[in-house]
Amino acid sequence: QVQLVESGGGLVQAGGSLALSCTASGNFFSINAMGWYRQAPGKQRELVAGITSGGTTNYSDSVKGRFTISRDNAKNTVYLQMNSLKPEDTAVYYCNADCRSVLAGLTYDHDYWGQGTQVTVSS
Repeated sequence: QVQLVESGGGLVQAGGSLALSCTASGNFFSINAMGWYRQAPGKQRELVAGITSGGTTNYSDSVKGRFTISRDNAKNTVYLQMNSLKPEDTAVYYCNADCRSVLAGLTYDHDYWGQGTQVTVSS
């Protein structure tokens, strides 16, 4: 089993900054892609930013230039630095990790999710 534990988030005024982090622990061989998603009330969960094990990143258009995703492979941790926050960034932010396990010589990839952390941006 794999656990993703998120930290950070909270309440900030528009224009401010917040940082999120998420650490994976448990039984896995390696982590492929990691990412951050968010879900606002009444809306579907959407990808905010993703990062491969090699460090290639991608961002949603709505956060490009304001958010930065990074990861520390040695610590199994992914970060999201959020700057110039807007009220429309308000949502529950979820960490995601595509973890690889090896069993009897076979590899298995499985998605895991964190519990979510609330980010609220006031106007």
